[in-house]
Amino acid sequence: MLDLKFIRENLKIVKKAIKDKHEKVNLNRLIALDEERRELVVKVDRLKHTRNVVSKEIGRLKSKGEDMSQKVAEMRKLGGEIEELDNKIRGLEKKVYDILTMVPNIPHDSVPTGTEKKNIIVSEWGSERSFDFEPLPHWELGSALDILDFAAGSKISGSNFPIYKGAGAGIERALINFMLDAHIKNGYKEIFPPFLVNRDSMFGTGQLPKLEEDMYICEVDDLFLNPTAEVPLINIHRNEILKGENLPIKYVGYTACFRREAGSYGKETRGLLRVHQFNKVELIKFTTPETSYEELETLLSDATRILQQLEIPYRVSLLASGEMSFASAKTYDIEVWAPGVKKWLEVSSVSNCTDFQARRAGIRFRRKKGEKAEFVHILNGSGVATPRTLTAILEHYQNRDGSITIPKVLRPYMNGAAKIKH
Repeated sequence: MLDLKFIRENLKIVKKAIKDKHEKVNLNRLIALDEERRELVVKVDRLKHTRNVVSKEIGRLKSKGEDMSQKVAEMRKLGGEIEELDNKIRGLEKKVYDILTMVPNIPHDSVPTGTEKKNIIVSEWGSERSFDFEPLPHWELGSALDILDFAAGSKISGSNFPIYKGAGAGIERALINFMLDAHIKNGYKEIFPPFLVNRDSMFGTGQLPKLEEDMYICEVDDLFLNPTAEVPLINIHRNEILKGENLPIKYVGYTACFRREAGSYGKETRGLLRVHQFNKVELIKFTTPETSYEELETLLSDATRILQQLEIPYRVSLLASGEMSFASAKTYDIEVWAPGVKKWLEVSSVSNCTDFQARRAGIRFRRKKGEKAEFVHILNGSGVATPRTLTAILEHYQNRDGSITIPKVLRPYMNGAAKIKH
């Protein structure tokens, strides 16, 4: 959430951000409502001052035994006016707040303006494998090896809920444990959070109210199935003041993630490319404002190192303004090459949300005792999501005989196995 004072003083910048992110916010109405609210606040403050003055005068008349009935009657009328104005102010505050929650974060100056075509590829690693046979897509490989079962998952839960079987379940678990161990060695503190989160947590990270239709909700308890570990990890410190000397705070957490993918109509949904339940290892940083963009680059490095160790070709793109999330000021996407489907697949978004989420969640820090508390900057990144990473592994490491070579870094997590075979 942006500061209202900042919006008033930087209308052109905020209007451009709204346009560049393809959001729809009536900023003129926001300003008009806020001006009306501020005028009423001045008016009611004057009336309250008058009431205080007259109340003292009534006390003086009472102490002298003089008639104060007229003054009391005037104060009753004034009290009614004040109550009416206070109610109007509360109503205006609600309207202002509702619009304010829909204003997106402002893209950093380095972010290109536009949509997908304006994304900038900033780095590439590895090279596409050369095959002496036609590589198969992962769903054919998984079915032939009996390690992925999409039909059974659909029978149990509906479409796009895959089942991992045997070595498929094993390599999925190996990926999660490998990534957790790698990030812990890199200084992140492991958190295993709840898979259900409340409405305040979802609001604090910017999923609500904008993205509610994309979430699974347990209506009786008003709890949401976790869309990403970003939500519970950030909300650990909701409404807290952190010690500046402890920053940056670095968390890594695994969760199952659940998304309805309500806006995925027409997109590729076969196999593991777009599923409703998936596993993800998430990285979160709480930093000072002056270090957050430096920390963004190290966060990106932490995520890409996972793919380097898996020896999967990838590329990193700086997202254009229209491709970024509502809360982000700058985002890098990491995509892996999947030779079976012949596509680049996003496995991670690494973002600096500056103080946008911190304002919504009330997370601040104090540099020194006695100093004014400031909002932290919050960064998040997948380190990484497993469905498309597993897709790339299966397709990149497939062999002519239909077997899959297991990446070397995963073998210790799979009892030393080097291949998945028939």
